[in-house]
Amino acid sequence: MRNPISKTIAEIAPSGIRKFFDVVNEMPDAISLGVGEPDFDTPWHIRDEGIFSLEKGRTFYTSNAGLGELKSEIAGYLKRKCNIAYNSDKEVMVTVGGSEAIDLAMRAMLDPGDEVLIPQPSFVCYPPCAVLAGGVPAIIELKEENEFRLTADEVERAVTPKTKLLVLPFPNNPTGSVMRRRDLEEIADVVRKHDLYVLSDEIYAELTYGEEPHVSIASLPGMRERTVLINGFSKAYAMTGWRLGYACAPNVILEQMLKIHQYAIMCAPTTSQYAAVEALRNGDGDVARMREEYDGRRRYVLHRFREMGLSCFEPYGAFYLFPCVSKFGLTSEAFAEKLLAEEKVAVVPGTAFGAGGEGFVRVSYAYSLEDLKKALSRIERFIQKQRNENES
Repeated sequence: MRNPISKTIAEIAPSGIRKFFDVVNEMPDAISLGVGEPDFDTPWHIRDEGIFSLEKGRTFYTSNAGLGELKSEIAGYLKRKCNIAYNSDKEVMVTVGGSEAIDLAMRAMLDPGDEVLIPQPSFVCYPPCAVLAGGVPAIIELKEENEFRLTADEVERAVTPKTKLLVLPFPNNPTGSVMRRRDLEEIADVVRKHDLYVLSDEIYAELTYGEEPHVSIASLPGMRERTVLINGFSKAYAMTGWRLGYACAPNVILEQMLKIHQYAIMCAPTTSQYAAVEALRNGDGDVARMREEYDGRRRYVLHRFREMGLSCFEPYGAFYLFPCVSKFGLTSEAFAEKLLAEEKVAVVPGTAFGAGGEGFVRVSYAYSLEDLKKALSRIERFIQKQRNENES
């Protein structure tokens, strides 16, 4: 029989994040610090709005681009939070999570052979989406000494005549790294110089800690017309299962993204869209409350790692830490496998997020303080055991 499988698809590796989760589910008393998902329930007033929409029979398709009132709320939110003005009718579309928006943007913008600059470690979907769109991923390995921030020099060195798109995944999953205004201004100079476009994945924008707020590169001079801004409701509003995201971009790009969306998806879930309207209108307090809780966990876990002697820079975004484990003489994957087998704690190897993640593991603190304390005690016991083994 003829091979039924596409060569392109067959060559794409499955996500390295999921490997450990299946094992954890079958392991009694295991604690997972691997899931990138809020442990909070969706706030009740948001759930109530979703329930009310069902009770009212609002179960029909919306327009392909999404509910008009939701797009208007998204535009208003970005204006007050990031000082970026978007036309809600022509420059905003609602998607099935931020992941669909990333896929649409790449398929709408890339021709075969176009290069996509992708900083790594970063979320797993960017290289496969680039390949599926006919593009060529060009990896920029981020460095621990720069706190895993992308620098303008790194972008400049990576640009070739075939480069078209730069992925800007900050605040970053898995490192928790953030980009400050000065960093973005320098990168924007390189983008304009080489006539590039930017896919700015800002799904963790609300989970930015410290005194400096999140800055979108689209808010900088000359960058709005070069940027596809991706965001959504999963992380900030604890709405992962509602599967709702959005993209904002110049109409010349967005109308092509919408064309693909029309054929592949039709529209995002109607119930989720009504709930998202409520989230944007009345959810700022919920976001602030959850962010404060995450921040406390962030500082606690970082403090415990440093007490253990684990090297870890202080992350100011998302809900992850990225400690270095290379001194134990194990690869990232071997460390994670051994930790799970011996202490029943799951973390994600840094290599799941690119080769540059070797020597690190991703630890999520989107868990209760009680679970974090238990897990960290087990990790401390494990690394002391590794030290003893290495010394003997």
